[in-house]
Amino acid sequence: MKFPIYMDHHATTPVDPRVLEAMLPYFSESFGNAASRFHKFGWEAEAAVETARGQVAHLINARPEEIIFTSGATESDNLAVKGVAWAGRSKGNEIITLATEHKAILDSCRRLEGEGFSVTYVPVESDGLVDLARLEAAISHRTILVTVMAANNEIGVLQPIAEIGKLCRARGIIFHTDGVQAVGKIPIDVEAMSIDLMSITAHKLYGPKGIGALYIRSRPAGLELVPIADGGGQERGMRPGTLNVPGIVGLGKACEICRQEMSEESSRLRGLRDRLEQALLSRLDDVQVNGSMEHRLPHNLNVSFRGVDAESLMLGINDVAVSSGSACLSGTREPSYVLRAMGIDEELAQNPIRFGLGRSNTWEEVDYVSERVVETVKSLREVSLEFSKIRDPK
Repeated sequence: MKFPIYMDHHATTPVDPRVLEAMLPYFSESFGNAASRFHKFGWEAEAAVETARGQVAHLINARPEEIIFTSGATESDNLAVKGVAWAGRSKGNEIITLATEHKAILDSCRRLEGEGFSVTYVPVESDGLVDLARLEAAISHRTILVTVMAANNEIGVLQPIAEIGKLCRARGIIFHTDGVQAVGKIPIDVEAMSIDLMSITAHKLYGPKGIGALYIRSRPAGLELVPIADGGGQERGMRPGTLNVPGIVGLGKACEICRQEMSEESSRLRGLRDRLEQALLSRLDDVQVNGSMEHRLPHNLNVSFRGVDAESLMLGINDVAVSSGSACLSGTREPSYVLRAMGIDEELAQNPIRFGLGRSNTWEEVDYVSERVVETVKSLREVSLEFSKIRDPK
């Protein structure tokens, strides 16, 4: 085994060697600007961009012209939420989302609230899933956008995206989903799921950082967005600026690999995840798995150990890379707002451990990690017990 062992694939993934190989020529040999239309260098760059656009589209059953390249999921989320809100202000001012959404969505919604928009934050059930009836009840004649992430970045729970999409389509409401954790891990079909807008990022699916995409449905006509930046008019004016050709090529190649290997890879990772879960639950008491196991990403396990501080546990297993909650909130000691929204008590909500298994992880690594976690949890609990005896000798 190679140390440290990486099990934090929800935070980011290593670039697949096949992706890097595809990108390299566009840093040096084929370095042209894709907007340069009168010479070979520009033509090569433009051709590479359009090939990648098709690769991204193919993965999610979209049309190439429906893919807009961005700097990543945060920009895509901002463009989707703010772009729809600003464009649809004359039709309505209400947005519906979940209390467990990514901060890129929640903070965008709060910014819009400051501009006079109304946002409903629908609560989730104890398993992290939204009650569809509750979501539907929140919709009014003033609702212009529903945004619900496909897979939660902390607990890996899969929301009923197809059902939400069908509900929104029937009511004539635009539906956006943050697909960052789901795309490339589980099948996503924007047509079958009635998705109007979807955010994607490369670095969660073994591509480079700093590049992402926004799917924007082209049919039926009528979906309008106001750009959040102004400039040269690239990407149909939706995202101006010189295109990051090497990054775009990397995103496209990463999507192609996921399309070809996703089924087999997901099955293998589910087996690794289940083995890890069984090892922890069978050898330790007072362990809580956070979120639905039935509706969950195959490579995610989020658990809390009663009486164990997550930071101390991660320090105790310092040859294993895991996280406590979202990477976007790392360094904070506040309870996870996702777990609190599920009604989980403060102690457990403040101390989750998120395991994100990935392409390079092995059965041997899972057995090693489970052993290290079990030993460390037992040790920390013993120390805590001894400390309690010292404090209260009675």
